[in-house]
Amino acid sequence: MAVDLLQWHDGFHASLQIELQREPAHLEFYSEHELYKKALRVDTLIIKNSDDTPVQKNIGKIFRKYNLIEYKSPDDYLSINDFYKAYGYACLYQSNTESVHEVSMEDITISFVCSHYPRKMLKILKEERNIEVEQTEKGIYRLKNDPISMQILLINKLPPKENLWLSSLTRNLPMNRNTELLLREYQQHKESVLYQSAMELIMQANKKIMEEDCNMVCDVLKEIFADEWNKRELEMQKKESQIQQKESQIQQKESQIQQRELLLIEREENIKKKMEKKENRLNLLIQLLLHDNLMDDLKKAIEDRAYLEQMYQRYGL
Repeated sequence: MAVDLLQWHDGFHASLQIELQREPAHLEFYSEHELYKKALRVDTLIIKNSDDTPVQKNIGKIFRKYNLIEYKSPDDYLSINDFYKAYGYACLYQSNTESVHEVSMEDITISFVCSHYPRKMLKILKEERNIEVEQTEKGIYRLKNDPISMQILLINKLPPKENLWLSSLTRNLPMNRNTELLLREYQQHKESVLYQSAMELIMQANKKIMEEDCNMVCDVLKEIFADEWNKRELEMQKKESQIQQKESQIQQKESQIQQRELLLIEREENIKKKMEKKENRLNLLIQLLLHDNLMDDLKKAIEDRAYLEQMYQRYGL
């Protein structure tokens, strides 16, 4: 049997159970157990292709060659499970290569992005792994005493002047000068899919606030979306015109159908009157022939159409 066809893992799993079968502790064995049911996908991976050029942006100063980003929405919080999940992603990313040690752990960073300070998670990390936290800039916290470089980006604490778009990923967007700058910047890049995607989310998340507290921001919105609103208004007018045309066509058809129905009713009434007139004429002739005791003439008139007309003329019917 070829060596590469041997099922070493199956044999190992069986041997391991044999070795431990007499243990008094209750042990359950699961071969090739699925550790994670969801697809293993990190939220964002950023690869820095230039080793000699450091990132100048405040949120990216930590970046090295491979940078994993774990993001939590404003409604969610960063837990110790999220930490170890992202940490595991970093280890998997290092191991999932064609050659051994192709990626060094020193070239990997992890950034946790959230809206709530993860106090409980940091407490556990301090107790279990002696990982400490240090604020390096406004809204940016470095995790120390670990081989992997890690940071926490607290979105609601990032300076809007430097992180305008990230700091706007909230459900409590203030209607102030920063939001106006956000809208102005979007106006300059509104053809970009990136800007469209970010702005659509921000506006949906803050729809109620924008409706209730609208002042100068509303004016900016009207200016930015004037073309879109005019276009939509023209489309609505076009649709209304089409609907009116269809309604007019339907009314015309209904009118034509009604006219036809009236003509049919009129024809039916005329036919009915003619039939009644013929029946009355025939009944009167029969009564006259019976009165004159002309049974042979009555029989012949019924059988002979021409003779029937002669009888009508004879009696002036």
